[in-house]
Amino acid sequence: MLAPPIEPMLAKLSDAIPEGDGWLFEPKWDGFRALVFKDQGEVYLQSRDLKPLARYFPEVVAALGGQLPARCVLDGEIVIAGARGLDFESLLLRIHPAKSRVELLAAETPASFVAWDLLFLDGEDLRERRQDERRARLEAALGHVTPPVHVTPVTRDRAIAADWFARFEGAGLDGVMAKRDDAPYAPGKRAMWKIKHARTADVVVAGFRWHKEGPGELVGSLVLGLYDGDGHLHNVGIASSFTRERRRTILDELAPFRTGTDDHPWRAWSGVEHGAGERRPGMTSRWNRGKDLSWQPLRVSADEGLVGEVSFDHMQGDRFRHATHLERWRPDKRPGDCRYDQLEVTPPIELSRLFTK
Repeated sequence: MLAPPIEPMLAKLSDAIPEGDGWLFEPKWDGFRALVFKDQGEVYLQSRDLKPLARYFPEVVAALGGQLPARCVLDGEIVIAGARGLDFESLLLRIHPAKSRVELLAAETPASFVAWDLLFLDGEDLRERRQDERRARLEAALGHVTPPVHVTPVTRDRAIAADWFARFEGAGLDGVMAKRDDAPYAPGKRAMWKIKHARTADVVVAGFRWHKEGPGELVGSLVLGLYDGDGHLHNVGIASSFTRERRRTILDELAPFRTGTDDHPWRAWSGVEHGAGERRPGMTSRWNRGKDLSWQPLRVSADEGLVGEVSFDHMQGDRFRHATHLERWRPDKRPGDCRYDQLEVTPPIELSRLFTK
């Protein structure tokens, strides 16, 4: 029996779905990567960073324990399906120290497990077997499973993969995975490809955070905002990918906007506990309770302020799902023109069209 931890196989970013023969394509799920180890009646969940996950998802452990073969190791994703598709925010809420809180959330917003690879089965290590052979073994071993356990869809047809890339975003998925059909499972190696959505938006740069290695000298991230139709500025995420030298020069570019911030629309939020569903800069991180999220305001109003163009993959509700990348400043834009209505919205689709197993 393979014992945890095992480093998961990783992916490298590609800007297009690959052409030619020899590829298997799958939807790219937006959840928590998880390796599942089942040995008789015991189930162990391992995260991407080799940590145990089982205590946060008791309903998933129970389902896997009741449906999987007696001795197996799977690779896949833990997801939560909400009313409008996959709900990553609900996953984050599960990382909570209180068992009672986790059990309450497990009942209110139960999670699912989507399997896409089989590493071990009934005494046989399959990691050196071809990807397409492991896929066939996975389908045979899990052909009987029922929700909340699923097997991810797969295709060899690039046209179908392109259709998935376009349509499945409405269910909260963020792209397509491509895998060579003859490849072994390569722990810790970037041996598969991910093709993710990429778009740009004009945003208000409403504040910034200091870099942990240079407070007062280096910018860590920019705090971004978008206006809604009623003229309210919402915190929508951050831009944070900068070289060390760029972190220093950006501070000079922010300098003209660091004065006159007394009437900042978010000023009163600093140090105030946030309520359910609210996302405010300066709040404690659910994921890392010790992380300093204090921020410095920049002068902003509908008519005056700093506007930037950022690239992003997709939205999670009303926020950018991941950190964005600053492409350029937009001095020709008014902050008030940076609204949600500029964003392309993909209509939701039913997750039942993806949960085929």
